[in-house]
Amino acid sequence: MDLADKSLKLTKKKIEVLNRLGIYDTDALLSYYPTRYDVLNTAPYEQWKVKEHVTFEGELVSRVRSFRKGKLVTSSFEVMVDEHVLRITIFNRPWASKLREGDRITITGVYMGKDRVTAMNYDTKPLTDHPLITPVYALRAGITQKMVRDAISRVYESCQNEIHDIVPEPFIARYRLMRRFAAIRAVHFPSTMQDVKAAYRTLKYEEFLKFFTAMILLKNENSTGLYKEPRRFDVQTIKAAVDRLPFSFTKDQSTVLNEILADMSSNHVMYRLVQGDVGCGKTAVAAFAMLACVNSGYQAALLAPTEILARQHYESISSLLKGENLHIALLYSGMSEAEKEEVKRGLMEGTIDIVTGTHALLEEDVSFQRVGLVIADEQQRFGVEQRRVLREKGVMCDFLLMSATPIPRTLASTVFGDMDISTIETMPEGRKIPVTCYIEENSFRSVLDEVKALLAKGRQLYIICAAVEKNEEFHVRNVAEVKENVQKLFPEYKVAMLYGKMSSQEKQDIMRAFAANEVQILVSTTVVEVGMNVVNATGMIVYDADRFGLSQLHQLRGRIQRGSEKGYCWLLSDTRDEKSMERLRVLVKTCNGFEISYEDLRLRGPGDILGTRQSGLPDFIIGNLVTDTAIINTARSDAQMIVNDMENSAYSALLDEAQRKNTAYTD
Repeated sequence: MDLADKSLKLTKKKIEVLNRLGIYDTDALLSYYPTRYDVLNTAPYEQWKVKEHVTFEGELVSRVRSFRKGKLVTSSFEVMVDEHVLRITIFNRPWASKLREGDRITITGVYMGKDRVTAMNYDTKPLTDHPLITPVYALRAGITQKMVRDAISRVYESCQNEIHDIVPEPFIARYRLMRRFAAIRAVHFPSTMQDVKAAYRTLKYEEFLKFFTAMILLKNENSTGLYKEPRRFDVQTIKAAVDRLPFSFTKDQSTVLNEILADMSSNHVMYRLVQGDVGCGKTAVAAFAMLACVNSGYQAALLAPTEILARQHYESISSLLKGENLHIALLYSGMSEAEKEEVKRGLMEGTIDIVTGTHALLEEDVSFQRVGLVIADEQQRFGVEQRRVLREKGVMCDFLLMSATPIPRTLASTVFGDMDISTIETMPEGRKIPVTCYIEENSFRSVLDEVKALLAKGRQLYIICAAVEKNEEFHVRNVAEVKENVQKLFPEYKVAMLYGKMSSQEKQDIMRAFAANEVQILVSTTVVEVGMNVVNATGMIVYDADRFGLSQLHQLRGRIQRGSEKGYCWLLSDTRDEKSMERLRVLVKTCNGFEISYEDLRLRGPGDILGTRQSGLPDFIIGNLVTDTAIINTARSDAQMIVNDMENSAYSALLDEAQRKNTAYTD
């Protein structure tokens, strides 16, 4: 139900607040689960431990003494609790002076030992009026916990009778699950932590069951009855072309290419994922798969999420297949109409063998004479519908996905179970691992000499920012201001900036100038995350590094490990959030993309990392691929049982939901 529905009686202001959190309907609001719970420790005084959070009710037995030092106001007073006099200190609560001897107050704070408590808050309500368990939600600036709790309470009150189970009855009974309406209530309005635990077990199972049911249905759709005319090519001719390269394929590259060629030469439609770390050589494997496709009499297409990456692939594939007598083209929306029409005509008439491009390849007026292989790079950036559109431009064409966000094979088979999976783990010889430094401030002044030395050697530098311009609601360093400040700091070097909303021509000019070393320092957003291949750029500074995911930072860092020269990456962040600091330290310890994405999964969850929000499949809101393996295995087995018995009416609600998710179009 839309939040604006009059029956909910939500004010326009409350709806705006929820929209800022990305919440636009009642399902999203009720699925906005707490990040943690504050549980009141109301144990008697005799059981308190030093540094422990405690909550107690007591009588004020002294006057309140307050003094100010700068902006800090310190108030102190004494209370009687169970015949013990406790000395209370609280900071920046000037109104505490209004308390009077004899007042009864409830205090939450930290017990410091020796009858001393540092209070965090207090009020005059009796202890019995305080909830023992309080859910705590993730917020944005200007939004309070009360706003979110009030909205959830109002919506739950209105919608609880409309919250229906989609988990089939036999499984609810078998695993003693809660009804969905009761689980939602226990999560947001808990009575005990046992109720919370039971509710999360129910909701996690539901998430995974929906996911695996949708995934199995999708796999069946991709494979059932999809037989094709085998691609007929000479494998030895393809391998001879590989041997002519000025470098040797790694063992994994050779293995993966063989798997792809076997798929292409079979009568089954290929639906394969190739995953590998930054710089492992996926593009080279894809290039020779396309060569095999062309040699069998078909065309091949490679879809990239950005113009930068599409152009990079065009240049790489043209270089890799140089001398193979192929017509390779590039198509993106920023080209002139005359250029686009020429490419479209070549594809339709069959004079173009291979095309790399952006979403422009998905347009209705783009048609192929005989496309036999479609490749999508950075597959997590494309929705199921987008991938399907391109694949269906050919008749039973093979489909290959590539991902530079690798995860261990066992997890990959869970998340990408509708595909066959190939993994490239070995890296080409000669690649140096960059040195990564985590600096616990949002400034590179402590390593300024190192940055100057890098530039003095003729090397180039990336500076990454999380925003383009100053934003009052998003307090991070931005490209515009940093570019101006860096130019003043380094007047002897040319500084340029790059961001997504620049015109196509502007971006190409900047990238070309950086590649030619006409620009020495490039201040950019994450638009350079993929597709930039400037071997001379060996330095990278990332402002507000805690704002990025580990896998994204690893991708960015990959820009400075393109050659044999050692790179240096400085991660800047003044965050004091322990979880964020733990994540950043992972990048210092390892440059292995599999380990990094695993840690990202463990610490952040899979939604952003694996692209499930863009896949058309259910996203995991509370399920964790790393820690919930028992629930995962059970749900996967149950989903297969359900799909094998689709006529069973007990499964209809779940199957309808899974099919609806699979057909949803996601940008």
